[in-house]
Amino acid sequence: MNALKHVAFIMDGNGRWGKKIGKTRNHGHLKGVETVKKIVKASIKFKIPIITFYVFSSENWKRPKEEINYLFKLIKNYFLKEINIIDKQGIKINIFGEVNKFSSNLKEILKKTVKITEKNKVITVNLAINYGSKKEILNSIKKSKKKISIYNLEKNLYTRRMPNPDILIRTGGYQRLSNFMLWQLAYTELFFSKKLWPDFTTFDLLKIIKKFEKIKRNFGKI
Repeated sequence: MNALKHVAFIMDGNGRWGKKIGKTRNHGHLKGVETVKKIVKASIKFKIPIITFYVFSSENWKRPKEEINYLFKLIKNYFLKEINIIDKQGIKINIFGEVNKFSSNLKEILKKTVKITEKNKVITVNLAINYGSKKEILNSIKKSKKKISIYNLEKNLYTRRMPNPDILIRTGGYQRLSNFMLWQLAYTELFFSKKLWPDFTTFDLLKIIKKFEKIKRNFGKI
C-alpha cells in the first residue's frame, strides 16, 4: 500500500458554482472556503501530513478587479477570524508565492499567521497565493547561480524539505496543471474530478485515496 505524505489541490469551479445556483461568482468563492475547511479536517482524520491548495495564481490578476479584491478580503478575514482555531488544531500554515503585490495589511496578516503556527505539527497546509510555477523555477535557477543542479534547484523551491505531492486533485472538469507545481508533480498521480470545488466532499477525497493506495508506483523501475 502506497504511503500518502502530500496531497495538492487545484480548487477549480468556485465562480462557476456560484453562477450555477443563480448567485454571484463571489458567493462561490465563499462556499469554496467551507470546502477547504472540510478537506483540512478530513486530511487530519486521514493522517495526511501535508496538503497544498492553489488559492490564487499569478495569472488570476487578469480577473475583474472587484473579484480579486473580494478574494483577498476573504483570505484576510478568514485568518483574522480563524487564526486561534487554526493554531489550536495544530495546523501549520505556509505561504507559497510572491506576496510583494499584496497590501501591507494582508502581508502582515499572512506573516503573523505563519509565525503563530510555525511550530505546529498535526498537519502542514501550504497556500499558494500569487503563485506561478514557471516563476518559482526561474527564481530557483537564479538563486542557484552557476551551480545549477537538481539538488540546488530543489533546495530553492517553496517545497524545500518537503516530499513532493503523491496526489494532485483538480476539480472543475478541466484536465490541466495551470502552471501549478510543475517541477514537484513529475511523479505525482493525477486525479481529475468533474465536480466543482464547493461540491467536492470528504468522501470524494477518500475514494481517491483508496484508488491511490492500489496504484503500482514504479518511478522508472520494473
